[in-house]
Amino acid sequence: MDIYLIRHTRTNTEQGLCYGQSDVQLADSFEVEAQALSNKIGALSDDCVIFSSPLSRCLLLAEQFKKPITIDHRLQEINFGEWENQRFNDIDEKQLRYWTEHFVTTPPPNGENFTDLCGRVSELWEELLSAQPAKQLILITHAGVIRALLTHVLKLQPENSFKIRIDFGSVHKLQHTKDYTSIQYLNL
Repeated sequence: MDIYLIRHTRTNTEQGLCYGQSDVQLADSFEVEAQALSNKIGALSDDCVIFSSPLSRCLLLAEQFKKPITIDHRLQEINFGEWENQRFNDIDEKQLRYWTEHFVTTPPPNGENFTDLCGRVSELWEELLSAQPAKQLILITHAGVIRALLTHVLKLQPENSFKIRIDFGSVHKLQHTKDYTSIQYLNL
């Protein structure tokens, strides 16, 4: 089974905005970026299955593939709680520094930590592998979710997950056969 992890395209947000689970708009360049992303993947199999985060920045991209879409809330970005829609520069510096040093186990106020994110996406991952719903599987999601999935698949220390670059509109291809998952490429 070929598995494509796709990050949504650029958003129309100011730089430095913390928007995890907030439903923000896509940039005006969406159509061009979506076409470029589609070209990276190529032709889809007839039985290709698409899963998407419920946030519009992912759903709009999922619709471009013209296949049925399964929405799964576990594919949402990390919940930044009280920091949602705030500029990182406006968040208390001491609180933000503590969180960045302990993001694996410490959530933003009323938010979610990286361990929680890893738990929900790992659960979805295991369900998908056991069901093997198609020859091709596309997950349209967010940078944090892709990092969490790669952390799970590669058995990385969670604190090292941010060493993996996840660009807007990037494709990450994995291949699963029997009980083994390999990375074909990252950040294309």
